[in-house]
Amino acid sequence: MLPILNSISAAGSAFSHATASGPLPALASSASPGAPETPFSSLLTDAVGQVSALQDQAHQAMTGLMSGTGVDVHQAMIATEKASMGFELALSVRNKAVAAYQQVMGMQF
Repeated sequence: MLPILNSISAAGSAFSHATASGPLPALASSASPGAPETPFSSLLTDAVGQVSALQDQAHQAMTGLMSGTGVDVHQAMIATEKASMGFELALSVRNKAVAAYQQVMGMQF
């Protein structure tokens, strides 16, 4: 699985778990028990950076395809689809976070 998908999946599962059980738990950056914990905001920042990198790779592949510098059509399409899927996944996570925020703000204590 792509690193961005791992980061967003871990962040999303923690976010959905938190809505059912209280405050957000801190996420570990790796599977080892002694690893330092990574804040949710840095996971989202890393995920956005990875989406940006995928978009840059797609742009380079398309530029290479158009200029004829040896980029295969399949490579360009795969890079474009990876960037598209990464963006759609990041957009979905953002929409869920906004919906959860609106739900919390609508609560009456």
